[in-house]
Amino acid sequence: MEVYLDHSATTPADLEVLEAMAPYWHQQYGNPSSPHLLGVEAESVLTQCRRFIAQALHVNPNELCFTSGGTESNNLAILGYARAQHKPGQIITTAVEHPSVLNPISYLRANMGWQVTQLPVGSHGKIDAADLARAIRPKTSLISIMLVNNEIGSIQEMTEISKVIAEANQGRRQKIVFHVDACQAFGSVPFDITRLKIDLLSISGHKIFGPKGIGLLYIKSGIHLQPLMFGGGQEGGLRPGTENVPAIVGLAKAVQLAMDGFDAHVATLAKLRSHLLARLRQIPGSICNSPPDGAPHIISIRFEGIRAEVLVHYLEQKGVYLSMGAACSSRKQKASHVLQAIGLSPEQASSTIRIGLSPKLTLEQIDYACDAIEASVREVRQIYG
Repeated sequence: MEVYLDHSATTPADLEVLEAMAPYWHQQYGNPSSPHLLGVEAESVLTQCRRFIAQALHVNPNELCFTSGGTESNNLAILGYARAQHKPGQIITTAVEHPSVLNPISYLRANMGWQVTQLPVGSHGKIDAADLARAIRPKTSLISIMLVNNEIGSIQEMTEISKVIAEANQGRRQKIVFHVDACQAFGSVPFDITRLKIDLLSISGHKIFGPKGIGLLYIKSGIHLQPLMFGGGQEGGLRPGTENVPAIVGLAKAVQLAMDGFDAHVATLAKLRSHLLARLRQIPGSICNSPPDGAPHIISIRFEGIRAEVLVHYLEQKGVYLSMGAACSSRKQKASHVLQAIGLSPEQASSTIRIGLSPKLTLEQIDYACDAIEASVREVRQIYG
């Protein structure tokens, strides 16, 4: 049996997604910018997809910009907004953001004179809204906070955060812009862009059983961004390059599947998570890093005296696939900044694995994986202990 437990890194494209995409590779292959019939048809499909996704998010179609994925969406939101300002200001973020947020912010600080405030988190990976309120200054221009952490699954208290930003914006001539990285949230955790007063929001296709290489950035009307690249002026002039129509169709289908089955998916994930944690907690020296009220699909757990790298390779021999932490950083020989931010030592961080669940998994698969993890932990301790 093979059990894939790395859905936080990427998901396999759903068969319905592949079927929806298929005609746009070799039958309806027109360029949306072309004036002839094939081009007009492609443009029509693009418009339909944009409208459908906008309806699912309860926003206007002209507020959506298709990108190559979550990383580009985050970069466009942060760098695009900063470059559109007349002078540098202050950016507030957290210590547990994805590198695609932290790295462009570091660039702005090092090269463009922006001030950066990085809020600490508690042991559950959440910021204190009071810390955010104290950090806001007259020069504060942008606040970037992820909804669901990609390593431990903590869910930020967005209602409280939104209230703090709304209060700070009262009487301001230039409003503070609120960016949310929702790449790990969409399809698993509910959120309302309008109610939370979000100005910029990032989503990635391959996290929700869509294709790789596609994502989107929600840009509230009235927010001005500068493009990161210059070319033909597609996507409202923000993202040049011929639109990836097959991938956009796939993203729209993935959004439909995620929204249509949302309640059932979340219920299934909660059941799988509860069962898996009950099993893994029976293993001696196991400690869960994820908060009890975290996202239902992400579990961070460590086993004392076990190097996660060794455990991951033992498990792949048994057909169980998971990661040491975030997929983008697991190959680097340094402790996770997220795990250190919640108070773990480098040794504890190096003993941590991340499990990414899917509603398509069965209890039988979860039991097989738990048996494999328990056996592998025992084997590693016997050899290296």
